[in-house]
Amino acid sequence: MEVVGMKLFTIGFTKKTAEQFFSTLSSAKVKTLIDVRLNNVSQLAGFSKRKDLQYFLHVICGVEYLHLPELAPTPEILDEYRNRSHDWHDYEAQFLSLMRKRKVAQTLDRKVFDHACLLCSEDKPNQCHRRLVAEHLQKKWAGVEITHL
Repeated sequence: MEVVGMKLFTIGFTKKTAEQFFSTLSSAKVKTLIDVRLNNVSQLAGFSKRKDLQYFLHVICGVEYLHLPELAPTPEILDEYRNRSHDWHDYEAQFLSLMRKRKVAQTLDRKVFDHACLLCSEDKPNQCHRRLVAEHLQKKWAGVEITHL
C-alpha cells in the first residue's frame, strides 16, 4: 500500500543534551531514526554512537534505528567541503548529483520514511545534508511534509 501523506523529520544531535534529543523524538512521535551520517561510530557525543544510540532509542523512546550510508556524502565530497576546497553551493550541487546517481528515491522503501527522522550531527538543517536528502525525497515522492526538529 502506497503511503500518500507522510511526515519526515530531521534532527541534529550537536548542542543537544541526551534529554533534549530523546524528548524531542518522543514528542514528535518518531517511529524510526534513520542515521544518514557517513561515520556513526566516532562522534564526540556519547549517546550518538551507533550502538549506544540504537540501545537508547529502543529503551527510552521505542524508536527503531536504521543506518543508511547511501544517504551520506562520499568521504571525498565531505573532505572537500570541510577543507574549504568547496563552498556550500558546490557541496550542495555535488551531493544532490550523488543522490540522483544513487537513485535513492527509486530504490528506498518509502514506507520506512513515514514518521521517520533523518539524523546527522549538525545542529541546524540549513547547511546539512539531511535537509538536502529530505528535500530531494520530497521532490520525488508526493505528499512528504518535512519538519526540522
